[in-house]
Amino acid sequence: MTVDMRTDYLGLELANPIVAAASPLTGTIDSLRALESAGVGAVVLRSLFEEQIEHEEMAAHDLFLHGAEISAEVDGFFPELEDYNTGPDAYLGLISGAKKALSIPVIASLNGHTAGGWTRYAKLFEEAGADAIELNVYFLATDPRMTSSDVESRYIDLVASVVGQVGIPVSVKVGPFFSSMANVALRIVDAGAAGLVLFNRFIQPDVMLDDLTVGPRLVLSDSEEGRLALRWIAILRGHTEASLAASTGVHEAADALKLLLAGADVVQVASSLIERGPYHAESLITGVRSWLEEGDYASVAQMRGSLSQRNVPDPEAFERANYMRALVNYTTERV
Repeated sequence: MTVDMRTDYLGLELANPIVAAASPLTGTIDSLRALESAGVGAVVLRSLFEEQIEHEEMAAHDLFLHGAEISAEVDGFFPELEDYNTGPDAYLGLISGAKKALSIPVIASLNGHTAGGWTRYAKLFEEAGADAIELNVYFLATDPRMTSSDVESRYIDLVASVVGQVGIPVSVKVGPFFSSMANVALRIVDAGAAGLVLFNRFIQPDVMLDDLTVGPRLVLSDSEEGRLALRWIAILRGHTEASLAASTGVHEAADALKLLLAGADVVQVASSLIERGPYHAESLITGVRSWLEEGDYASVAQMRGSLSQRNVPDPEAFERANYMRALVNYTTERV
């Protein structure tokens, strides 16, 4: 029996649920071709950051002002900023180039944290040919006067701002640090998101002892990190029809299978592809297919969500009871 590996994500039909997540590997046409050759169902292009857009707009604005200082008449040689293509042309070129080179869905990634004018670039992504947009929200609330309601409103306003610009589906990649994750997830969907990507993996700073500076330290994920997404996908699967993507911790086929069983429509892969190369995707797809064949599953759709909170015999396994059992029953040689 041939297993039907197809899945639906954001209204797009994918050949399988393995998606190349935004990373350096999805930033060039050559590596995108390699990922497609390895069999991924879709690609999420590397992110374009709000700060990059603002920097280029300010550079163009400075050029405009510089001309005005020379002569009051020279401003007639420059178009209005609103009509001036100050955006990162290279990224738009990556989108259009990817669409020409690939036959699988191409998802553009917009990384930001404010509902500013930069969100109009979502429309440019659509015009460049993107099949969907992944809005990667990376916001750290460091102001102690900012309430949880303020933070949540910022997310909702940002999502609504981007969704209002385009006719293509928008997924939202969020972090897990909300006091009521399920409520925020549903409010994001209500704001227009077609899907949720769980979770954004925040990069933590580190202290450099050699020169006493603070800087970023990127550490690739491991399989254990996938369990946070597994829990919340399992919980959300019974409460929303929006697409659910698992991100972080997919290194082996077993990792992908667990997340699909919990209710993920797709799993996004980055760290393991960076470590092992684009063609590791092929082994993930083969592993998922083999497990399904051995279990006599006819399709990915048949097994997806069969172990979500709504479907498992013990729903409390995803809640506090599981936490207590783990601590009470934990043993080692010393305990």
